[in-house]
This record gives sequence, structure tokens and C-alpha cells, in this order.
Amino acid sequence: MLKYTIKRLLMLIPVLLGVSFFVFMVMHLFNADPAALMLGQHATQAQIEALRQQLGLNDPIFVQFGRFLWQLLHGDLGRSLMTRGSVTEELLARFPATIELALFSLFIATVVGVTAGVVSAVKRYSIFDYVSMVGALLGVSMPIFWLGLILIIVFAVNLHWLPVAGRIAIGMEPTAITNLYLLDSLLTGNWEAFWSALQHLILPGIALAAYSMAIIARMTRSTMLEVIKQDYIRTARAKGLDEKTVINHHALKNALIPVVTVIGLQLGLLLSGAVLTETVFSWPGIGNYTVNAIMASDFPVVQGSVILVAAVFVVVNLLVDLLYAYIDPRIHYQ
Repeated sequence: MLKYTIKRLLMLIPVLLGVSFFVFMVMHLFNADPAALMLGQHATQAQIEALRQQLGLNDPIFVQFGRFLWQLLHGDLGRSLMTRGSVTEELLARFPATIELALFSLFIATVVGVTAGVVSAVKRYSIFDYVSMVGALLGVSMPIFWLGLILIIVFAVNLHWLPVAGRIAIGMEPTAITNLYLLDSLLTGNWEAFWSALQHLILPGIALAAYSMAIIARMTRSTMLEVIKQDYIRTARAKGLDEKTVINHHALKNALIPVVTVIGLQLGLLLSGAVLTETVFSWPGIGNYTVNAIMASDFPVVQGSVILVAAVFVVVNLLVDLLYAYIDPRIHYQ
């Protein structure tokens, strides 16, 4: 197990190198000149050239990429071209907000998706099965930004049940421990801040979870339908076990392996999908920060954001692989 884990961690290096090279080339070859954007429309060509020289943008592109890799090896993602602040510090300050939104969405998607999938498989061709699968089809089909706007119009603007945007009400931020507002407010016993943070999470959480919820529900239903046809399920029923025990202790655990794979992949998709959701709900995470950086051709910020998300994606997939051994004892890693 240890050898396998080290091997997978070493595989992270070429993956991050490939991602960083691809993003670096795309941002440098297909985007507007950041020096011109920084100086504005009234800048002279001489001023633009001077700023390009100061930022090192006139160096050959492979020299710039080599400089970026050298900084990356030292844990430095460079400095924002717009704010001149450290990209590493900016991303670390915003990452807890994105992680909190992604984990909340994954919780909603997993609980609702697995429950709907199991009930649909057990009550196949029932009204619940048809309704849940139509809902899953809508969840896969609806764009995140469109669903987010509809939720804002219905529940925030018309019904006034939930806030339109933001992460928490102004002045109610809990004492920072993990920078995850829900967790920090629980740890400090600040229930007013917990309720405010939860209210702000519900709409973006549902919008972000809709696609993953649909995928998990469809996958759970199909795997459960395969498992409940197996001989050992028939044997368990023949032994006189009640249906709840057969489903929960014999069928569901064996159906979970492909579902766990999908859930692990969904966390990576939720982190990347948070770009649109954070923009719609003005969520102060790395997604919103990355969109603003793309609009300003701020290369270091975009590169740092993509590398961070790619690293989290690979690590989550490694954890999912290791979880297989716990779910299915027949699986051994060498």
C-alpha cells in the first residue's frame, strides 16, 4: 500500500508539469497583452514596452516558462500582474471559501443522489423512479449559471427566503480557525454566524450540486439494479432477512465501488465548476478570482489556480483508490 501511494504521488509531478505547460502556452499565445491592459487605453507604446520589459514579458517564452517552473519548485506561484501581490497568498486566502462550497455541494449531491438512486432501484418503474430519473435528466441538462440565476430570482428576489450573494452577512464572520465559516462557527459556538453562513451556502450549493447529484443518482440506480439480481442477494432473502437488512448491508455496500469513483471525480468537477457558480453568486473563492484574472490576462494567477485545482483533483483520486481497499477487501495494491 505504501509503495503504491508513493508511486501515485510521484505521478503527480508529470501531471502538474503537463498542466502548467499547457496553461502557460495558452495564456501567453492566445490572450491580450497584459501590459497594455494594465496601463489602459491612453498609454503610449513606449510605456507599454517599458512595462513589458519590467515584467519580463519580452523574454523568450521558454525562458519565462523556465522561470515559472523554478519559482514553482520553491513553492512560489509568482506575483499577480495586476495587484503585484503574491499569488500563493491570494489563492490560500480564497481557497477555503471554494473548498467549503465544493464540500457542501458534494454533501448534498451524495446524500440526495445515493438515496434517490437506491429508492429508484428498489422501487423500479414506480412513480418515484420516474420522477427521480426525470429530475436527474434535468440536472444533467441544465447549465449551472442558468440554474443559479433562476434560484436567485425565485428564492432571493421574489420570496426573500435566502440571500442573493456573498458568503456571510457583513460583520458576522466567526473567529478564524480553519477559515471554513460553517466549521469555525460550530467550533466557537457562534450559532448566529452558523445560520448566516448556512443561508448563504444553500443557493450556490444547490446550483453547483445539481449536475453531480444527477450523475450519482443515475450511477447508483444502475449499479443497484445489477447487484440486487445477484445470487447472494437471493440467498440473503431466502435466509429470511428483512428487506432493509438485505438492501443496506448486502446490496448497497457492493454497489458503492463505482459510486465512490464517481463521487471522487465529482469533487474535482465541483472545484472547476465553482468558477461559474462563484461568479453568479459573487462567492469570494478562487473561481471568481480566476475569472477576473482571465479577463485581465493575469497569467500567474490563472496558472496558479489551475495547478492548485489539478493537484487537488489528483490527490482526491488517490484517496478514492485507497478507499477501494476498505470497501472491497478483495482489492490489494502492490
